[in-house]
Parts: sequence; C-alpha cells; structure tokens
Amino acid sequence: MVGVKKTSALSRFSPATRAWFGDVFEAATPAQLEAWDAITAGRDALVVAPTGSGKTLAAFLWALDRLATTPPPDDPKLRCRVLYVSPLKALAVDVERNLRAPLIGIRETARRLGEAPIDVEVAVRSGDTPASERRRFASRPSDVLITTPESLFLLLTSQGRESLRGVETVIIDEVHAVAGTKRGAHLALTLERLDTLLPKPAQRIGLSATVRPVEEVARFLGGERPVTVVQPKFTKQWDLSVVVPIEDMAELAATEVESSGSAAGPQQHASIWPHVEEHVFDLISQHKSTIVFSNSRRLAERLTARLNEIAAERAELELPELGSPAAVMAQSGGSLAAPPLIARAHHGSVSKEQRALIEEDLKSGRLPCVVATSSLELGIDMGAVDLVIQVEAPPSVASGLQRVGRAGHQVGAVSRGVLFPKFRGDLIDTAVVVQRMRDGLIESLHIPANPLDVLAQQIVSIVALDSVDVDELFSLVRRCAPFATLPRSAYDGVLDMLSGRYPSDEFAELRPRIVFDRVSGEISGRPGAQRLAVTSGGTIPDRGLFGVFLVGESTNHRVGELDEEMVYESRVGDVFTLGASSWRIEDITHDRVLVSPAPGQPGRLPFWKGDAVGRPAELGAATGAFVRKMASMPAAKAIERARTAGLDEYAANNLVSYLAEQRDATSRVPDDVTIVVERFRDELGDWRVCVHSPYGGQVHGPWALAIAARLRDRYGMDAQSVSGDDGIVLRLPETDEAPPGAELVLFDPADIEDLVTTEVGGSALFAARFRECAARALLLPRRNPGRRSPLWQQRQRSAQLLSVASKYGSFPIVLETLREVLQDVYDLPALKDLLTGISERRISVVEVETSEASPFAKSLLFGYVGAFMYEGDSPLAEKRAAALALDQSLLAELLGRTELRELLDAEVVLRTEAELQRLAEDRRARDAEGLFDVLRMVGPLSLPEASQRCVDGSDAESWLTSLAAARRVVRVRIAGEHRWAVVEDVARLRDALGVPLPPGVAEAHAEPVADPLGDLVSRYARTHGPFRAIDLATQLGIGVAVVTDALRRLGAAGRVVEGEFLPGGIALEWCDSEVLRLLRRRSLAALRKEVEPVDPSALARFLPAWQGITSSRGRGYDVLLGAVEQLAGCAVPASALESIVLPARVPGYQPSMLDELTATGEVVWAGSGSLPGTDGWVSLHLADNCDLTLPDPDPAVELGETHQAVLDALSGGGAFFFRQLSDAIGSASGVVEDNALVGVLWDLVWAGYLTNDTLTPVRSLVGGGRGSHRTRRATPRARPGRPSRPTMPSRSGPPTAGGRWSLLPARSSDTTRRAHAAAETLLDRYGIVTRGSVMTERTPGGFAAVYKVLSAFEESGRCRRGYFVAGLGAAQFALPGAVDRLRALAELPTTTPGSDSPFGPAGRFGPGGARSRGGGRKDEELTARAVVLAASDPANPYGAALQWPERESAGGHRPGRKAGALVVMVDGQLIVYVERGGRTVLSFTEDPDLLQPAVDALALSIRDGQLGKLSVETADGEQVRHTTFGDALAKAGFHATPRGLRLRA
Repeated sequence: MVGVKKTSALSRFSPATRAWFGDVFEAATPAQLEAWDAITAGRDALVVAPTGSGKTLAAFLWALDRLATTPPPDDPKLRCRVLYVSPLKALAVDVERNLRAPLIGIRETARRLGEAPIDVEVAVRSGDTPASERRRFASRPSDVLITTPESLFLLLTSQGRESLRGVETVIIDEVHAVAGTKRGAHLALTLERLDTLLPKPAQRIGLSATVRPVEEVARFLGGERPVTVVQPKFTKQWDLSVVVPIEDMAELAATEVESSGSAAGPQQHASIWPHVEEHVFDLISQHKSTIVFSNSRRLAERLTARLNEIAAERAELELPELGSPAAVMAQSGGSLAAPPLIARAHHGSVSKEQRALIEEDLKSGRLPCVVATSSLELGIDMGAVDLVIQVEAPPSVASGLQRVGRAGHQVGAVSRGVLFPKFRGDLIDTAVVVQRMRDGLIESLHIPANPLDVLAQQIVSIVALDSVDVDELFSLVRRCAPFATLPRSAYDGVLDMLSGRYPSDEFAELRPRIVFDRVSGEISGRPGAQRLAVTSGGTIPDRGLFGVFLVGESTNHRVGELDEEMVYESRVGDVFTLGASSWRIEDITHDRVLVSPAPGQPGRLPFWKGDAVGRPAELGAATGAFVRKMASMPAAKAIERARTAGLDEYAANNLVSYLAEQRDATSRVPDDVTIVVERFRDELGDWRVCVHSPYGGQVHGPWALAIAARLRDRYGMDAQSVSGDDGIVLRLPETDEAPPGAELVLFDPADIEDLVTTEVGGSALFAARFRECAARALLLPRRNPGRRSPLWQQRQRSAQLLSVASKYGSFPIVLETLREVLQDVYDLPALKDLLTGISERRISVVEVETSEASPFAKSLLFGYVGAFMYEGDSPLAEKRAAALALDQSLLAELLGRTELRELLDAEVVLRTEAELQRLAEDRRARDAEGLFDVLRMVGPLSLPEASQRCVDGSDAESWLTSLAAARRVVRVRIAGEHRWAVVEDVARLRDALGVPLPPGVAEAHAEPVADPLGDLVSRYARTHGPFRAIDLATQLGIGVAVVTDALRRLGAAGRVVEGEFLPGGIALEWCDSEVLRLLRRRSLAALRKEVEPVDPSALARFLPAWQGITSSRGRGYDVLLGAVEQLAGCAVPASALESIVLPARVPGYQPSMLDELTATGEVVWAGSGSLPGTDGWVSLHLADNCDLTLPDPDPAVELGETHQAVLDALSGGGAFFFRQLSDAIGSASGVVEDNALVGVLWDLVWAGYLTNDTLTPVRSLVGGGRGSHRTRRATPRARPGRPSRPTMPSRSGPPTAGGRWSLLPARSSDTTRRAHAAAETLLDRYGIVTRGSVMTERTPGGFAAVYKVLSAFEESGRCRRGYFVAGLGAAQFALPGAVDRLRALAELPTTTPGSDSPFGPAGRFGPGGARSRGGGRKDEELTARAVVLAASDPANPYGAALQWPERESAGGHRPGRKAGALVVMVDGQLIVYVERGGRTVLSFTEDPDLLQPAVDALALSIRDGQLGKLSVETADGEQVRHTTFGDALAKAGFHATPRGLRLRA
C-alpha cells in the first residue's frame, strides 16, 4: 500500500525529480507522502512531524520541481516564486545550504535524461545580508528567497516589495516556534500584506515539530483559509537518561548553582559543578560529536571554559592563574583561558561569523563539542551528532524534544540525550520532563489575542507607502488568526493613538505617525513613517546590548555582544571570554566595546540579563502528580519506579531521599492536590513564609501579587515576595505575633482577576512590559537608528510616557500591556482553577511551622536570594540609603518656596523659550507637515505667528491652505483675532473658550475631552518659559481668575510650579515643571562651564580657612558656638577635642567656656564609640536641633543588668550626680561598686545613650589614662609652708564620673528631616561636599542618602553642583560663597620664603598655625603658613576628600585618619604625618623650605602644651637622627636621646 501511495505521490513530479529522488532515497517518509498529496493539489498545508522526518524536503520538493521544469516569467520582477521564512537566521543559512543537493541533483539528472536544465537561483536575506546583495535582489530577484520574519517585514515596507509580486508558494518553517508569540502575530499580518500584492494568495506550507493543539497552529497558518493538517503517526526512538554524578547531593552547598550577583564568582565551598563538568567531559570523549545545551548564555560560556580547562589539565598543559578576586566582579565568574581544545560556545551574543565557523567545525568533525543555548534548538542540521547533553532541566517538554532531537537527526535514527540536574529541586523537574518527552506530552500552545502594539506597528508600515481605506485595512487585519476577534473599538483606538487624537494634551510629546481623514476614511503615512517602521520595527525587545568589535578593523567585524550591566562593570584593560576566546577591552564607547584578541589570558566570564519563562501550569500539574505518586510509594518501589523513568542509581536515590526529607520536615509533601504553607524564622529573626506549590511561575506570579496586596491592606505589612516555579517566598518584618499562615493564600476565585489586574499596574513587570509594548508600537522609536539605545534611557522615556498613560485606562498601549501580562506572562485561568479547587476542597492547604527551612524551602530561598543578589552587590551604605524613604512633600516644605531668580540665566531662558516656541532657526517648519507639527505642539497661531515659525522664504499661507483642504487644520477666532488650529483641538477650544465648531468637522473630533481648559493652559506652560497668569489670560481671551484657578489645579498635580524665576522679575510667575527642570539644568551647566576645576591642594588650603583655623573669626563664646554648630555631629577623639580641635578654631579657648555652654543647656556632647585605652569618639551638638544631628545608639552594644538599671533610673528625666545615681540603682537592684558603676556609665556614653552637663569627666578619663592625644598635665603644687595631703574619697564619686548624668535627648524618627539636617550641616562644615568627605562621617545611608537632599538643594538654589575640585568626580555640591573662596585661594600663589601668606597675617599661630621658636630663628623669618591638625579633624581633607599622597614604603607604615595621629600641612600640601604616640613620623617632602616650617609648627604646639612631649624614633622607616627630618627637628629645638629626638612642653 505504501508503495502504491509512493508511486502515486511521486508520479506528479517531473521525470528528473522522480529519478533523482529514487537514486538518493530508499523511500519517502509518511510525512512526505501525505504532504505531497496536499501540496500538489494546491491546498495550504501544515506538516507536523518530529525532527528527522524529512519535513523540509516535503515542503520544498514540489516547488523546486515546478521551478526546475517551468521557464521563469518574462518579467524579471516576477521571478521570485518561492518564499521560505525561517524564525532563525542560522536556520535560513542552513536550509540554503541543504537546498543545493536537490537543486544540483535534479539539474544533473535532467541533463542525464536529455532534458534542458533550468538554473534555479536561491538568495538569502536577513539582518546579516550585505546591502549590495539586498540591492541585487531588488533589481533582479532570484527564484527562491530564504528570509526571516523581520526581513520580510522590511522588504514589504520598501520599494523592494515589487520583487515579491510573483510569489506562489510561502513555506514557514518551525511555525510552532512563533505561533504562540507576538512575533508570530507580526508574521501573520506580514503574510496577509504579502497576499495583497499578489494576483492570487500564495499557497502556504507550514512545517512544525510536534505541537498541541495542532488545530490552533493550523488556524495561525491559514487565518480565514482552510488548512490541511498532515500529521502521520510517527514513532521516534528516544534514549534518555538522567544522571547525577555524586552519591548525595544534600552534602553539597546548594548555593553553587547557576546564579547571578556576586555569588556567581569563584566559589570555595563544595559544589556539584566539578563533578558535572568532569562527567560531561567524559561523555564528550566517548562520542564523536556532542551538543551540550544550557538554559542561559552565561552558563554556556562557563561550561565551555571549564571543559577546555579540563581538557588542558588532562593533557598536562600549564594554565595561567586567575587574577585577583577583585578582578572577578559582580556577576562574572572566571576562566583560566585554556585553549579551545574540545568545545566552543554558541549563542545569540556570539557574532554570526563565529557561529558559522563553529557550526561548520562541528559538522566536519574538527570540533568535538558545542555548548549552546536555544540558538541550536530549532531544525538546524548539525550533521552526525550522536549525543545531546542537557545541563539542568529543559525549560519545557517541547524544548527538550527539540534539543535532544539534534542527535540522531536522520530518519529512523535514535536520539540519545543525557540530562544533568543542577540541584535536588531540579531533579524533580528533570525527571518529569523526561517522562513526558517519552510520552510525547508537550505543552499546549496559545496564540496571543489582538496584540495592539503589533497592530500599531503594522498599520504605520502599511500606510507608509500607500494610502488605504480604513474599512479595507480592518478587513485585512481581521483575516489574521491573532486578530480574528479584534473589536472595532480597539482598532479605532489604535488609529486615534497613531493619528494624534489623544485623550489629553499631556500626550502632546507623542508625534502622530499617520494621517487619518475621518470624513473620507483614508489613512496615509506622515513623512518619516517608512523610516520609522524600518528602523524601529520588529517585535524582539531591545535589551540595550553593547556590540563587541575588533579594534582597528572595519565597523562590520563584529565579535558578539555584551549585556549593558556587564559593560558598566568593566574597564579598559579587562579580559573576558566570549565563545571560548579571550578578548581584551581596548575602549568602551557609548554603543560598542572595542577589543583585541588576548590568547592564553585568564578572563572574566560574561553574563546577560534575560527573562526566564515560567513553568506552564500544565507541566506544573504533571510535576505535582509525579511527586504525589513517588512520595506515596515505599522507598524501594519508588527507586525502582525512578529507574524505569530513566534516572540512574544516584539520581533515583537522591530523588527519593529528597522527598523523604521533605516529608519528615513538613509531614506533607506539596503536590498537585496539596499546597503547603511553611513558616520559619531566618537568621535575622524575620519570618519567612514559603508557599510550596508545583503549578509554575505563570500561576505563582499573579498569586504572589495578590498575597502581597492582602498583607499590605489587611495586616499593614510591606512584605518582600519572590515567586518561582516551585512556589512563593515572603519575608515579613519582625513581629511579636505569629505571622499569618494559610489564610494568606485563600482567595475567592471570582475576585482574583480584578485583584491581580489592580495590583499589576504598579508592578515592575508592568513597567518593563509597557516599555517593550510602547517601543513595539513605535511610540518610543530609536533616536539614532543603528546605534545602541541605552537601557536606562529607554526606561526613562518609558517611565515618562507611563506616568501620563496610566491615568487613561483606555489608552491602547496600557490595554495591551495589561493583556500581555495577564494572558501571555501570567496564567490567570489556571490560577482561578487552582483557587476553585481549593474552595471546593479538591486541593488542600496545609500549614506548618518549622524550626528551619525544609529541603524544598531551601531551594525556594535560593531563588529569593538570587532575585536580590545583584542589588546586594552595592555597598552597604548605599543599600541603607535606598531604605531611607524621603518624604518629598516634607522636603519641599523644608526647602521653602522655589526662588531661582539668582540661579536662572537670562540668556538661557530666552534661548530655551525660542526653542519651545519653534522660533529657533533649527526648530522652524520646513514644509507643510512641519507647520502642522508646530500648530499641534504650540497651539493656535495667527498667520504672522505661523510665518515666524517657518524657515525663511517659506509660503506659510499656502501650506495652511493645503492642510485645511485635507481637513487637518481649521481657521478659528480666539481673543478677537483669526488663528489656525489643528482639527484635534476644536473640541478643546469649544469647551474651554466657547469657540464655535467650524463646518465639516468629523464627529469624532467633536467629542468632549476631560479637561479642555487644563489642556490649553498646560500646553501654553509647556511651550513657554516662566510666565505671568495675566499673559496667559490675554493669549486665551479669558479672565485672570479663571486662568489662575486652572494653574492651581495643574500645580496640585505637579505639572506646573509657582515661584520667583525670571531674573529681574518682581512678581510671582508660573512655569511648567519639566521646562523649569530644563532651565535649571541648562543654567547650572552654564555656571559649571564658568568654573574650571581647581587643583586638589587648593581644597587643602580652603578647608582650614573655611573652618576658621587659618582665618580669624574673633574670640569668645560666639566663636565657640559657631565652631560647635559647624562641627555638629562630627565625631573626633575626646583627647583631641580640647587640645587641638577647638583651640585651632577658637583663639584663647579655655575648657571652662565649653563647660558653661553645656551647663546652661546650649550645647550637648555625646559619645560615638570607644577607642583603645581610655579614649573615645565624641561629638558636639547644639541643643536646639540635636534630635536631628545625634547619631543613633550603637545597637551592637550588649546591655547588662546594671546598664539597664542606669537607663531606667534616668528614664524619668532630669540629671543625677554620681552618688544620687548610685543610690537610686542600689535601692532598686542592689549595691553596685563605684568602679563597676563608672565602667557602666562609660559603656553607655560610648554607646550613645548618656551625656553629662560638663566635660570634666571626659577630661579626667582622658587625662588620667592613655588618651590618643597626650597633653601636658599641670603640675600640682602644695601650699607654701604646708605639706601636701593624699586625696581622700569624694562624696560626689570618682573624678571620671563627676557632673550630672542624663539621657541624651530622643532622636527624631523623621528620616526626611534628619537627612535635610545632615545635608545642611555637611555644607556648613565643608563648604564643598564630596563623596569622600561624607564617607568619613557617620551619616546614615552614606553619600547616597544626602545626595538626594543635596540635589533638591541644588534645584531650589540653595547650593550648586559642579566639578569644582579636579579628580573628585562630578558629584560635588558647594555653597556659592565657598566656590568663590576656593577659587580665590587657588588663584593666589603658593607661599615661598620671603612672600606674604595667602592665609592672612603670619603673626597668628597656634594649633592651626605655627610661629617658629626653635633653632634661634626669629618670628619674622618664617612666612610659610603651617597648620597642625588631628588626622581625624574634618578640616584635614587627606584620607577623606583627597587621597593620601603617594610615597615609597616606609617600613610598612601608612597614613590614616586614626585617633592620636597628627598631620602638618604647609600651603595645603601634606608635609608631615605623625603616628599615634609620636615615635614614628612620615614626611612627604625633603624641601627644607616646606619641611622646616612644618616641624617648627609641630614644636610650637608642643611648647604651648597642646601635645605634651614628643619623642620621635623613626622617620620614613629610618632612625630619625640620620635623616633630613631629624635635622629639621634639631633646628626646631628637639634634643637627642638614646632612641631619637625629643621635645618636652
């Protein structure tokens, strides 16, 4: 019977084709025979058969036979008769190569049979095709065109479409790969467009692997046309096994799996990966040709590198060492740069040339192995591949069949696959997928319904070249299966969006793409529509990838591409691996990475971010059923069952023990009829709730949204949640009550869709999908086609559009994003079914509480950690800053009214308004379309006003007349004069200003809008600089009060701002918020251009002067209060506070001055941590605002019973002397020894709990022990004539506990006020705030926290941002007066002997400056200004804003901002660094003109008693007496000792 069928099917072919086929093949396959019956009869056909069944030849042979026996048409434009569409460029090239055999064979057979052969030409067109070949095809088409969906779309959107008018047959390969995607919907419309070009619709032949339901794919292929399904029974032989290379997976660290974040670098703990890699290598060695599949590009690169390293190790080749861990950044692993001996990586980020070489090497046998992603999954013929290895479970059953089908690709061959699970949770997925692969149970496919973004793009493309009727276009669209149910309302909404009929004037920035005449029903494209569709078309999202190119080569020599985040973490000189080759980065531009080969060099492994497709609910149900059956069996029987399913011994044992351990932990194993809700505390004490369910990410994603909403609304908790294929993880804030359990997951099935729809609009997923949909709809076109569009820039533009569109639920792209998320990403019907099963008790929910995470929970938690891993790579301070939620409205209130008269540049305002009004030369209209855009953006204009906005020599009147004839503009009368307006404005003008509707306006344009006056006012604001309300009222011809009311409404919505803006203005003005930001940005940029950065040494001169150390502020309590205000919150060593820090700022400072301020309650002091010895960090605060500047108590300090007793005793308020406090504690909890109580008091001081009304106890503690800074002690003297007496115990207690003790004032809990105060204090303290200076402070949240406030300060004119000091980055904020003073100091010459000091009178010396008294030199001989500071003093910029100067090694000593250390600067240069104790000194110059003044200043500080004695033993690592520094010390009066040089006070 088969023979008869074969004869009858082949009898329809020409003799040459029959003869060739009989010579080459033993027999036709069933798929071929049935396909030829349908194809030769001219019917559309869908051929569904597994890999290796001869589908491609079945589709092509009849068309090739017709081409080989029928002369080409006389018209060369009609020569292309066969069109082959492939979803992969590689597959298209593969098919072109494979067509050579039948074409040459048929031609030679015809010649042998005496027939005249006809040459059949084949062309390939894809994104990789050179422009010259594209032009050749357009002028002289080939018989067969092999292309991709995107290239076919581009061809139809150009004049090249004329070359397709002869197409008779269209073959769509791997149709199952596109039918269920937006790419398929795009292709379906493209095919319908093709048919409109042809005399009759082309025959469509679809080729598909096994698919379900086949009727759905047939509907996709044919649309309205009937399709014959060819699906013969076909038994494919599979040899599948699941291998685990170790006995017990539980013993290994679960964290060493394919991950992201810093955890992805080299790991030191036990891991399954080395075992998998060795086993994979052994399998490759045992076979001739192997493909290893992975689910990510990064894992493909990693496996490739490791396999080649193993090959090198076994060949005993030497491998270079991997660089330092710091070189392996963030998500990059490392590669040891083994030569590519056995494997190369193949994925979408490897260049097409490299991919082609890899494919050819594998086919020819030169390369034993290729490690690939889905790039080799679809029907590419990879030759005699005899083994496929899959690392981790395939993403779906269909994908697993496609991948393993690469082995044994020939008809009747056995496909052998080995699968390696990556961890125990993956083992279940792998076992289920293998079982369903054997049974052929693939997932069902769904065609996206009415994707409006695809529709918008195709409409622009269709009308770009021809005008079309609106109803005919609707009919064409509805003929496609994806749009068969498209409502007319949705179609009209898309046309409104594309033609510029928006629901609000807020959309005015969106440029109309088409012209829609609603009277005639004609749609046409606007100028630029074709270019827009060609440059921004397609459905594949733009991920902002960087192209990688060889340096010095032509721009087309592409190596591959890298993820944006990977590039941001890379630097010039870094080496990375791509495709098993090492490359060194030579340059990074805005859109590409230039590299050179780095053979043999170790490098980083790249990473890429991508969307993972969640497990389908259908596969999830099967996974649950498998777990339920396995868990219910005895262990021995379960192992036997697993072995029969293809698991090896280790895999089977691991699977059964994994399920048993889960049962032991939670008593129930989650399965298809049991949901387990597990809760436990994590290592931080927070509650974790794990919802264990097998139903997959498409169900768990929306479920997690609903659960998070319930936690927020019902329990007031803001929980972090992550959903995955195996369940949901929730992290709940710490609470004393038991956290919610099973009630969290129970929802009414009828409510779930509305709840998820409401929640999803505010999710990150919605924002990301909205960006992609808007780009697909051509609303966010590429600004520079051919260049990379940065992802952050795309997100920013998308966020601006979303902020407007989200207010209008009917906006087509909002609707489409909702549809995509709810239907394509999420599976809401499956979630409803699951919740229905729970409510009907077919599915049970079990609640358990465990002491630690169960085995299933550990797998889930890994996914949770991975989701937050990349953010975790940011510094801890930056993470804390992100957690500090600033109240923007409160911050605005604190900043007060915006006053920018002094900030805004008048020239900038004029220039910007000219641009906004389209009066600038480069913004004027050049044709009628340009003038239409001017009217649309600026609003109604009179003829003279319109003429002003056109280029010189233009005839604006004729342009307006032609636009009016096309019913696109109308003439109206506003405020007593005639103006021209776009037709879309007539309803606004009627409803806001009472302007009558002109005759002939379409009904659609007369429909009311939501806020007509608000739209007109908003447009005026958006196209002007700062303006007065009266100006706008005059323009519109209405009252000022009406305009003011509208402005206030817009102001409440944040769209306009009221304030003082115009330079020289006297009244309040209004300004659009975005325009104001633009004016601010440009004015600041103009200011920054005026400020050239100064040398860093100028900052070192500036800071002491700014803080009153080298510039006199006067004397007395006011100066001390000023110093305290400037130092507020800055911690300095207690031993330095009154010996160096305050005396440097307050001439004639006495400790009694500070005691008086603390006793009267004007100043508060606080401890901020202890130091070695008896020293500690102390900060001063003004009492009025200390609640904002005090640091939080140290939570790490453990409080004992006595500590708590002290706090309790003081909690009632008031202050206690030591003995009062001792008595109060004794009566409450027993007697405490004085020494013990003193220790407790100081513990609480340093922890930030207590203060005192005097600093006497601080002085006693530091003076009586080992402070970091030693001062000269006063020598006690007995009265004349009386012997001295020993000190008796004091009733008031020990001296170190004198004064009255009290609790520090309560800190403000308002993070916004604290951040505002911190920013103000930092500006006051430093004048110029840099990242380095903030990082040395104990500011909560670090620089990131104050950056937000400083940016707000800049916008309100309180400070300026700029590049003031060279080398410190652009994030510098300064007070205007500080910048002027900095520049004044920078412009002064540095001091040299014999010149005047730039710091003021040379006669004022002290701890801040020195007048020499040593070596016999006279005061007037020293003119170089020297400053002695504590190294930790905020006036010392070194080690904070500035780096420590470079110097050669000095015996291992390095400078640092350490307590007890000193610095001496001369003219801003660091000259001397004195280590704590003074024995070791580092010098940074040997110039005596700088070194001697520095040493003299040091000597003077000692003589004046600030430093006590100083005994120097080593200088710069050498014995001090034999150095230049020692000579300077001797000249300053230091005396020799056996160990060095010493000077006493």
